[in-house]
Amino acid sequence: MILATVVLGAPLIWLALASFKTPGELYSLPLQWLPGSLDPANYQQAADTIPLGRLLANSVGLTVVGAGLKVILGLGCAYGLVYLDFPFKKVLFGLVIATLMIPPQITIIPNYTLVASLGWLNTYQGILVPGLASAFGTFLFRQHFLTLPASILEAAELDGAGHWRKLWRFVVPMSTPTIAAVTLVSVVTEWNDYLWPFLVIDRPDKMTLPVGLTLLQNIDGMTNWGVLLAATVVVTLPILIVFLVLQRRLVDGLTAGAVTG
Repeated sequence: MILATVVLGAPLIWLALASFKTPGELYSLPLQWLPGSLDPANYQQAADTIPLGRLLANSVGLTVVGAGLKVILGLGCAYGLVYLDFPFKKVLFGLVIATLMIPPQITIIPNYTLVASLGWLNTYQGILVPGLASAFGTFLFRQHFLTLPASILEAAELDGAGHWRKLWRFVVPMSTPTIAAVTLVSVVTEWNDYLWPFLVIDRPDKMTLPVGLTLLQNIDGMTNWGVLLAATVVVTLPILIVFLVLQRRLVDGLTAGAVTG
């Protein structure tokens, strides 16, 4: 455990410390771990070179909206697959699961053609809409819903509760760990997404932070590593905080319904 922690944590510690270093300290030999001072000059230069605040706002907004819609759509789809009776329900679920086997790179060209035909290039909806459907979230929610006690929902139905009320007043409160797990996976996916936003966005004011790193690299070149590392810290730190907040519920959520067929 200690060895794994060191191997995984050392690059992050180095990243955070190196973001405060001057070019001379970065290239010094022997290796110098601690910076001479905690001068935020690299962060200031990164913010002056690219619209770092706007990029951060874009990433936060797209991540919150995208992850939120993925969770809501996954909840609704899974609820329908478990608690509603309609023809070919198992076939539909099989098609949802089958999409997990399709590499996302295969859908890039069709999605790009569709987004371009709709005039959604360089727009936020062009980034969000193609990735809203989450087969992983639907699968995880369905497996968890199958483990919920049917007596509670039957009692709610006898009291006159409809599907909408049963979902939000009974199913959702009993599914907190699974919701946290799907939310965490969705947030990480949306925040770290690079290829699709890179393809559909070429305006700096609409870019996300990962794409903004490429913009910074193209403008500032590869020589000023301190500035690039400072921008990388800005990209990495928020998602680490989210993970630390939700990590206690992650394992419970991923294992919910694991023994249910």
